[in-house]
Formats: sequence, structure tokens, C-alpha cells
Amino acid sequence: MPTVVITGAAGFLGSHLCDRFMSDGWRVIGMDNVITGNLDNLAHLFGQAGFRFVQQDVTEFIYVEEDVDAVLHFASPASPPDYLKHPIQTMKVGALGTHKTLGLAKAKGARFLLASTSEVYGDPQVHPQTEDYWGHVNPIGPRGVYDEAKRFAEALTMAYRNDHGMETRIIRIFNTYGPRMRLNDGRVVPNFVHQILNGQPITLYGDGEQTRSFCYVRDLVEGIVGVLTCDDSMPFNLGNPAELSMRQLAETMCAMAGMDLEITYMPLPVDDPKRRQPDITRVKTELGWEPKISIEEGMKETFEFYRTLMAKKN
Repeated sequence: MPTVVITGAAGFLGSHLCDRFMSDGWRVIGMDNVITGNLDNLAHLFGQAGFRFVQQDVTEFIYVEEDVDAVLHFASPASPPDYLKHPIQTMKVGALGTHKTLGLAKAKGARFLLASTSEVYGDPQVHPQTEDYWGHVNPIGPRGVYDEAKRFAEALTMAYRNDHGMETRIIRIFNTYGPRMRLNDGRVVPNFVHQILNGQPITLYGDGEQTRSFCYVRDLVEGIVGVLTCDDSMPFNLGNPAELSMRQLAETMCAMAGMDLEITYMPLPVDDPKRRQPDITRVKTELGWEPKISIEEGMKETFEFYRTLMAKKN
């Protein structure tokens, strides 16, 4: 039975990855300091053979007794409210956390996969974004703590690959959504879901014409597994190339919920990217991966999850 260590295991993506590797017959060691994660995301795995949870800050030394075949580094605050609230911890988990997880993978002879982000492209001047674009990032702006932490993490991962001959993989994740995102997460989909289910006006920033591309979590997990098992160590974009404005997303979600669209406007946050769309030619050509789940299907499952969650709390 192969063994995988997944950091950030109690988070949105980390918990879905734990599910996937458990279903594929792996032994899973989940790690999280639960600074932004939620143990409820893993509750169904506690007590199952093959799953072990370790509450740990991965910026400190990591000890795992058993053999390890893969290390997936997903630990990090990922939404603007989270990394603005925890700026130093965000920098540390991108730098020290990546160093410690690479050290674990090196000691165990394991393959290492870094969860990077489309934020390494900053507010892009190239559209759509390809993996060879170096980005347009403000290193001293409020978003710099996350953007630069991930850019450093990528550089460190490549240094370990080049200097130590390690098997490393890098994914740049574009906007992903689905069940288990926190409703107070601060990212656009959970924000809209929370407002719609509570009958509140939708909040748009700026004029609402800035764009993002939304990938359902089940599609993303397939892409992550594909990259982990491939033979290419250069970064891969993972995301949905279908570009939507924030206004279009709000209209789509309100229509699905059978609600009238009522909007309030707020100023655009500092350094907020105006456009974001992945070019997935490389991953599509090399691995045959592309998203299959429509925004309508993914949002339907997302709404159902949160309706059930809110009903339980009430």
C-alpha cells in the first residue's frame, strides 16, 4: 500500500485529495495546523484504516516513521481575508513549509508535488496566462505575502529538483470551487452562495467586469493526480479556461437559485487582478486533461452541499 503525506489536509482541496487517495487504496497521512482548515472536512475519515491525521505546523521539522511515496504540499492560507489576517504565517508556510516538506520527500525518496497558484502571475499583462509567463506581481502590496510565498516555493522546488535530482511537480491552480469551502472564506463563490442562501444582495467589487475562470473541485483533483503521476517536472496550469465576469457569475448563480439579482458595489481591492484565464494547452496536450463539469452542474452540487449544511446548523 503506497503512502502519501498531504499537508493542508483539513482544508478545501486537501480534504478532497485525502478522499481521492483513500479511494485509490493509498495510506494517507494528513497534516494541518488548522489555522484556516476545518476538521469537519475530515470527520468521515477518522477511524478508517489507512488514514492518520497529524496536527502540525509544517514550518517546523516533520517526522514520519513509515515509508512515504509522495508528498503533496497544500498547506497555506489561500483566500485574501485569510492571508491578510495571517501574513507572516503565509510567508512562512510558503518558504519554511516548502523547505520542510521538500526535506521530508528527499529523506524518504518520495515524489513531491507543490500546490502553487495562478496568483504567481499577479495582475497579468498577458492573456490568457501560459506557464512561460513570468507574471506581474507587486511584491510589497497587500497580496504580495501570498503571491511571493508561492513564487519562492516554486523556485525552491526547482532548486531541490536541480540540485538533489528529486522528482518534483508543480501545479498552478486557478479559481476552484465546490463543497467544503468555508462560507466566510472570502472568495467569490462562497461569498455569493452565502449571500444568496441568506437572501442578501450580491456584493460586486469595482464594476463587476473583472474576470475569473472557475473549475469544479472534482475536475481539479483529476488534474492533480494526473500531474503527480506524469514525467514532466515543469509547472502545469490547472483550471477551467471558460472566462466569466463577476457580474456574469452572479447572474448565473442567482438564476440557478431562483432569486432576483440585487447588487451592491464596493471599491476594487488593491492589486486585484482584472482578468484571469488559464491557457491549459500544455496539460491538455501532454496529459489529456481538461475540465468536464459545467458551471451549472458544479454550482448545483455546491448549492446542495451548503443548503444541507445550513439546515443541520439550524
